[in-house]
Amino acid sequence: MVAAALGMAQGPAPALAEARRLINAGEPLKAVAQLNAMAAAQDPELRLRVALLLGVAHYHADDPAKAVEVLAPIVDRLPPDSIERREAEQVLGLAAVVAGRYADAVPRLEATRRWAPDNLELAYALAQAYIQTRQPDAARRTLASIYKLDADSAGAHVVAAQVMSRLEMDTEAEAQLTRALEKDPRLPSANLLLGQIALFRGRIADAIALTARELAINPASAMALSQLGDAYVRDARWDDAIASLQKSIWLNPYYSAPYILLGRAYVKKGQSAVAEGMFRRAIEFDPNNRTAHYLLAQLLQQTGRDEDAKREFAIAEKLRSPRDR
Repeated sequence: MVAAALGMAQGPAPALAEARRLINAGEPLKAVAQLNAMAAAQDPELRLRVALLLGVAHYHADDPAKAVEVLAPIVDRLPPDSIERREAEQVLGLAAVVAGRYADAVPRLEATRRWAPDNLELAYALAQAYIQTRQPDAARRTLASIYKLDADSAGAHVVAAQVMSRLEMDTEAEAQLTRALEKDPRLPSANLLLGQIALFRGRIADAIALTARELAINPASAMALSQLGDAYVRDARWDDAIASLQKSIWLNPYYSAPYILLGRAYVKKGQSAVAEGMFRRAIEFDPNNRTAHYLLAQLLQQTGRDEDAKREFAIAEKLRSPRDR
């Protein structure tokens, strides 16, 4: 507040420059406090400049909703194609995506494409907004530009599907994958992703068939072998699961998931010592894997090692996310 008052005593420029310096230095909350002291300025142009910086500061302070609230009323008042207008549109678009206001984000991020066509962060944010507003073709075209693909290629459909699936838009992802396979039936990853969606939805037979189809195209895919093993575990086909998961580990021994699944299969086969080894290997590669610690704790409890089990249960509890408690 004192710095802002001193700056304003010499005119607004030093105070605005100091607020910008604070934002760039990673101290946006200090900038917010300083700018709030200037928000009631009488000069309309100064209020506009203050609001722009205040919105930017709120965004960098991890308060995207407040950034949108501040920037939305003033962005169209800034001169077209000015540096200030471009910054406002960029920050407003990104803040709207983070705040979940995707429809508001689209026109602002589309505007940034005119002057920053090669900015990957802005393009990816726009692609996410397109997906969330059910514009799959626009999303695919934008993602294709990021990955240097033909927008109508089979590969572009797979990339779009991957992002859609990560955003839990599985129906849209399935449609993209179906189109990809129509264009190229032997395209790697398409059947893998379809199998992943089927597994998530509990369609175990479909997951097995689709993942096996992926392996026919890409037999060295450790991920596909792990996914197939997961499906077999859910189908209680323990011997098939063990064979598939062991093959996955031989190709990629540093991924924890197959070890956890192998441990579960060996528990069901009554081979507790081998199962324990699998759980411990999973923890070796991923010490913060709650599932591995919890399953190991259960196994230790079942085999009479109560103190060791308590220790593993305690670790698992510490690793539980706050929203699961």
